[in-house]
Amino acid sequence: MEADPTHDISAEPNARVCHGAGMVERPIMQEWSELISEEIIDPDRRIIDPHHHLWPPDEGLPYGLDDLHNDTNAGHKVVKTVFVECRAAYRKDGPEHLRPVGETEFVAANASESDRRSGQASIAAIVAHADLQSPHLDEILDAHAAAAGGRFVGIRDAGASALEPDALTIPGRAPADLYRRDGFRAGVARLGERGLTYDTWHYHHQNQDFCDLAAAVPNTTMVLDHFGTPLGVGAFADQRGVIFEQWKDDIAAIAENPNVVAKLGGLAMPDNGFQWHVTTLDTDAKPVTSDQFVDAQGPYYRHTIECFGPDRCMFESNFPVDRWSLSYAVFWNACKKIAADFAAAEQVSMFSATAERVYGLS
Repeated sequence: MEADPTHDISAEPNARVCHGAGMVERPIMQEWSELISEEIIDPDRRIIDPHHHLWPPDEGLPYGLDDLHNDTNAGHKVVKTVFVECRAAYRKDGPEHLRPVGETEFVAANASESDRRSGQASIAAIVAHADLQSPHLDEILDAHAAAAGGRFVGIRDAGASALEPDALTIPGRAPADLYRRDGFRAGVARLGERGLTYDTWHYHHQNQDFCDLAAAVPNTTMVLDHFGTPLGVGAFADQRGVIFEQWKDDIAAIAENPNVVAKLGGLAMPDNGFQWHVTTLDTDAKPVTSDQFVDAQGPYYRHTIECFGPDRCMFESNFPVDRWSLSYAVFWNACKKIAADFAAAEQVSMFSATAERVYGLS
């Protein structure tokens, strides 16, 4: 089954993750990601994880409620989470435009089960999917609201449009001009009118189009996922330095739009090109450590925080996708190391308060 054109993970349950010569596939199973064990930093720090996924068995990546709880119980104080759409559990029949509501029904059921389990992180909010150009948009939004049990907070109709889909593990196939379409912008505006957020994921070469979208629809709160995904594979494999310089300018421009907030995470996906998810045929590599993570990706985090300010930033795990590279516990250790030089109130913003405010979590 082909990946959905606007979502950030293939619907294939066994999608391969490697394209480079001399590389072997690295599984994202819990056992591998936990080969690195670190002492938990600041274990009493309250965390809201504003970006994770779930799938039912035999669909998508192997990550259900038990897997989520295994991660949120790994030592950090994760008290709430936000599910973000990933084409999970769509309805198999009925009107095409309402089939994504099956995902909300699936997650709402998992959230209710989570609440029944004492001491577990609460799935407090659902960012669902809708075709924002659909003439049935309000009907879709109403259906998500009815299915979510009070947890529906926004929509992700992602703009990711791959220039080289065959070179990518997670090839977004949205129309290249999606952000510029009048009908799409009208749909994003409708979200704001209804008090809903707009999440999106795209690649670094689309950051300027997203900046224009944010300026054109100033009354909708927009959430930029995964730093605008600077790519590091295919034609971009040897261009990290050049891309980083342009990316810095683009992030600064996007941040000038006060309706945009930034999620800090999602840079450990295979397509970012850090190669943490693979090993050469004669090397038994282990997952990345928090120090290695900070050394390689800290500049992206620090620049985004500098541009947006801590009160418009929120650390996100993007699990289980980023489990290709590291464990949940190591990821949050890395975030705490990055945040260590910020004031106490600023750290609260990035670990919980921004997510709480943006998604209306009580």
